Amino acid sequence: MSVLVVKCGGARAADAAAEIRELVRPGERVVVVHGAGPQISRAMAERGLPVEFVGGRRVTTADGLAVVREELAAVNRAVASALGPRAVGLFGDVVGLKATPVPELGLVGDALPSRPPAVAAAVAASLVPVVAPLAVGPLNVNADDAAAAIALGLEAERLVFLSDVPGVYHEGDVVGSLGVEEARGLVAAGAFEGGIVPKLLAAARAAAGGVDATIGATAVVA
Repeated sequence: MSVLVVKCGGARAADAAAEIRELVRPGERVVVVHGAGPQISRAMAERGLPVEFVGGRRVTTADGLAVVREELAAVNRAVASALGPRAVGLFGDVVGLKATPVPELGLVGDALPSRPPAVAAAVAASLVPVVAPLAVGPLNVNADDAAAAIALGLEAERLVFLSDVPGVYHEGDVVGSLGVEEARGLVAAGAFEGGIVPKLLAAARAAAGGVDATIGATAVVA
């Protein structure tokens, strides 16, 4: 059984369904992992909570985590509704997505390769699990990191990151492909900043584990 994991950001949640359908190959089962970054930042600012990122990951307090869950729930409903009746909304912390705590960022975790039973069962039944990236704890998990962890846990064939940009830009151009060690080296050297950092590291992690990973037109290869 061939499995495709698609990660879509919160900014694209409303219009991602059509693009996800176009990505699917005949006979391929699909898992969707989504974020809600813009919605969470906006809601936190409205409530007077600090919006802080370190290395592209959100610093998350207990009050912040409540906002994260609320906004993820809204995006999860929207994505599942747009995908149609075979979509099943799931929360990672409820279904068993595991993570290693990162206490310096607050209630945040590094997702571990996981095969949540509810996700695997939905895939086997030809349903489309739509997963919100919280891990057991609960811990806030970067959606890119969660998508890679689930792709590895399910032994997926492909992991596709839907992006607002055509691919990974380096020195002014979109790169056709990056090797895993090259990608990690460029990140370590400070060649990238912001949200592309966790996305590129997640793609490298998946590729190193045998999953074909792409960010727009950029393939990250082992």
